Amino acid sequence: MKKKQAQHLYAKNQKPRNVKKVVPFSQNKGPYIRPNRSRWSIPTVVSLSSLITIILVIPTLIVFPFYEQGEEVASHAKEVAAPVETETASSSFAVEVMRHATETVENIPLEDYVAGVVASEMPATFELEALKAQALAARTYTVNYLLHGESAEGYDLTDTVQHQVYKSEEDLRREWGSEFSEKMSKIKEAVNATTGEILTYNDAPITASYFSTSNGYTENSEDYWESELPYLRSVESPWDVNSPKFLHQETFTIDQIETALEIDLPSETPLYIEEARTEGGRIKEIGIEGHTFTGKDFRNKLNLKSSDFTITQNNGHFVVTTEGFGHGVGMSQYGAHYMAEEGKTYKDIIAHYYQGVDISTVDDTAPTLVAR
Repeated sequence: MKKKQAQHLYAKNQKPRNVKKVVPFSQNKGPYIRPNRSRWSIPTVVSLSSLITIILVIPTLIVFPFYEQGEEVASHAKEVAAPVETETASSSFAVEVMRHATETVENIPLEDYVAGVVASEMPATFELEALKAQALAARTYTVNYLLHGESAEGYDLTDTVQHQVYKSEEDLRREWGSEFSEKMSKIKEAVNATTGEILTYNDAPITASYFSTSNGYTENSEDYWESELPYLRSVESPWDVNSPKFLHQETFTIDQIETALEIDLPSETPLYIEEARTEGGRIKEIGIEGHTFTGKDFRNKLNLKSSDFTITQNNGHFVVTTEGFGHGVGMSQYGAHYMAEEGKTYKDIIAHYYQGVDISTVDDTAPTLVAR
């Protein structure tokens, strides 16, 4: 086709070679010379021109409007996809937080602080209602600690597990990268839905403890700590078996056990072990060759995931299998997530894990903090 087209253009635009000039017949004094005919007839030229038009022009006319439309759709999609970052609601007061990385104190509005705690203590991928329950627990913990906790000179709380883990938006932006806007907006949505709300029992803020994963039951407060609190009772939490942190296993040598527990043990014979368990199924006390430990102490000394553990002896080694992750008192975070998946609201979650509590406000419950 390209060859024919080139020939056609040549015939149309160039003078044919070996063709003599023709003068009007009446003026021609010599014999009449018939010029050479072009090899392409007019019908053929018209046909080829039409064919070229069909091949080149019409597809362009068809595609171009869709191309423009595609650009418009793509531009609109970008506008839709651009996330709009949510802002936290106004706060009743600010919290002075000791940042361990910089050893400086930051004055952070309460709701911004709660958002940073929720983002640090619970996966942002969890259900929104679970995140709301976490926001309520974190805010309650903060208010209760500021009213009744041990005071430190120059600050209210640290940003570590000593109190609650807190990360700033700058920290989270580095950690989450391109997912920051989406995740932080979800966290702030949960925080804003519970703005100013705290949990109370007899009009006082509660100790709103929480942990990752239960062994199927939560723990009575006095079975892990000293105080018996009426709202921290052992309840079923069957959802936790689905948690990726439900089961864990570690192996220790006798030397490691002796070093961790600061005791001497026989190495030639199997050790004599006895135990007593709590209502929640965790170790209350464990005895090893006459040495007795609470389940909490044994867990802490060996850095176990849970105080619900079993020990098997195998050729001078101890295989320790744990169920659950955390102290087990209060709200199970994975339990809250799976409850929310089943359609439970944050108020349902709170009512399950904290027995007999009310949802109140910071302004009504802690006016001294609001006024400071």
